[in-house]
Amino acid sequence: MTSKTIVLIGAPVDSGKDRRGCLMGPDAYRTAGLAEALGDLGHGVTDTGNLAPADTAPDPEMPPHVHAPGQTAGWTATLATAAARAMQAGLPIFLGGDHSLSMGSMAGVAAHAAATGRPQFILWLDAHSDIHTPQSTTSGNLHGTPIGYVTGRAGFHGFPPVAHPVPEGNICMIGLRSVDAAERAALDETAIRTHDMREIDERGIARPLAAFLSDVENAGGMLHVSLDVDFLDPGFAPAVGTTVPGGATMREAHLVMEMVSDSGLLTSLDLVELNPFLDDRGRTAQVMVDLAASALGRRVFDRPTRAHN
Repeated sequence: MTSKTIVLIGAPVDSGKDRRGCLMGPDAYRTAGLAEALGDLGHGVTDTGNLAPADTAPDPEMPPHVHAPGQTAGWTATLATAAARAMQAGLPIFLGGDHSLSMGSMAGVAAHAAATGRPQFILWLDAHSDIHTPQSTTSGNLHGTPIGYVTGRAGFHGFPPVAHPVPEGNICMIGLRSVDAAERAALDETAIRTHDMREIDERGIARPLAAFLSDVENAGGMLHVSLDVDFLDPGFAPAVGTTVPGGATMREAHLVMEMVSDSGLLTSLDLVELNPFLDDRGRTAQVMVDLAASALGRRVFDRPTRAHN
């Protein structure tokens, strides 16, 4: 794989839900050796440190049950600016932080793609579709809304306008297994590609991913991958506040990332929802670092053996 300039961006976002702990995620990735793992693959790695949210007041039109809308809007503004800037320097990896950070990271990379005349594509690896709006979410947790935001759905009062919404047909979701009725209804009206765990069990994970990557390549697109810890089975990745049994296995997850690497299409990456407070001796952080390394060129024969004891 051709060496790349990797830009690590710490996004200790902890406002997208009411369970605390994701703010420790960026430093957990650093402690687990993310920069070193990518450097060992021949990439140049720059760590820009951790961002802070812009000072943003909550909009009075935001529904009252929504958790911390002003802070999350501030994070979105900061991250969108940082993402667009980092895309000019290399391949940004956003170290989260809860999944609401993807509102900013995806809006920023999509703005850069539009400026360069290329279409933006998103590979969404998550147990949840996260296509809610602030009005449709019953929990009030904005980590369930980033796809709704970046596709231009209405209701994000006080958030930066999405200048370049990502076309629904350019989004592929793999690993779904917790989708509520409102999200299902919304997805049924979109062109978003959805592949739940039943389909993966029946058909395998490689075929739908290969078809999507082929479309990205044929369109000359830029590929943003958003990897949520809960894409993985909690049996080996427990450090997430939204555990859903029956997730992707280690073999499936590494296959996805190696296929992304083989395609040469990856232009940006989210690593989100790591809550070190819930981890087992850094186990989940290390799994996520290994998956990021697979996305950037590590092969099965290169993977070190570790004992978690």
